[in-house]
Amino acid sequence: MGTVVLGTGSCLPERILTNEELETIVDTSAEWIRSRTGIEQRRVSGRDEQTWQLAATAARRALDAAALDAAELDLVVVGTISSHMQMPSTACFVQNEIGAVNAFAYDLNAACSGFLYGLDLADKYVRADASLKVLVVGAEALSGRLNWQDRNTCILFGDGAGAAVFGHSEEDRGIVGCNFKSDGSLWKLLYMHGAESTNPELRLADNSGPFICMEGREVFKYAVRAMEESVRGLLDRCRLTIADIDYVIPHQANIRIINNLVERLGIPQGKVFINVAKYGNTSAASIPIALDEANRQGVIARGDKVLFCTFGGGLTWGASLITW
Repeated sequence: MGTVVLGTGSCLPERILTNEELETIVDTSAEWIRSRTGIEQRRVSGRDEQTWQLAATAARRALDAAALDAAELDLVVVGTISSHMQMPSTACFVQNEIGAVNAFAYDLNAACSGFLYGLDLADKYVRADASLKVLVVGAEALSGRLNWQDRNTCILFGDGAGAAVFGHSEEDRGIVGCNFKSDGSLWKLLYMHGAESTNPELRLADNSGPFICMEGREVFKYAVRAMEESVRGLLDRCRLTIADIDYVIPHQANIRIINNLVERLGIPQGKVFINVAKYGNTSAASIPIALDEANRQGVIARGDKVLFCTFGGGLTWGASLITW
């Protein structure tokens, strides 16, 4: 018995931005993007597609899949770095929008690791009180947090939201374990400033604007090694091997990171879910969108051991394992 996924859902903006369209925006080529990242297109939010609106739609779909009413939720957690407001939280907007009148709500900022950090929180809440139902959403509108003249970042990221509802089950399945790490000393490799302070004494001389900034080569090196170590550490703790894993859903950062990680871990390509070509890097939304697609496509089956791994700004990274 343990904490299980009761239902999943996702939501993508309507607009598709292709590599060919990016050629007209920034100094790059469609083939360069494709060969370097594996990304073919990404989604870009439009009117009425704020982060909380994407999140709310994904949440409703997860609740429908779980056959639950929003009023049955006890907690709403949203992982995001692109809320449309500093306050209230995106989670509070979602809580109100879906009618989760009995839930408390808060956001979680762990960049691309946000959903898995939220999964770990849900597990701990449910283990403490088996009656609880927890909604965890990863949602981003990163198109509003990009410098569209910086080809190192604007080609990578996309918008979207994914959600999962967690609860208790007496069956022999559920979240097996998590293994997370952070290193704040490496924050300059991947960061995003906020708006300039209204207090002149607190203004930062190097604040170039509220855009994602990244040292791509360094992030690549850290990401692959960090995720590999997290996965191996988690498997050792759970007394399992790679051969015991039925399916892997990694953070969809770019295809080179995924392929390098898979090769280093010795995971067969057929066991790895990849959708980065369609959506790009959606940060905290990446894993739950992929999970929802894998779930609805019937790729993962009851009893499968499903491994997740992620890496994001902070730096934050880690791995989670669930028996589906």
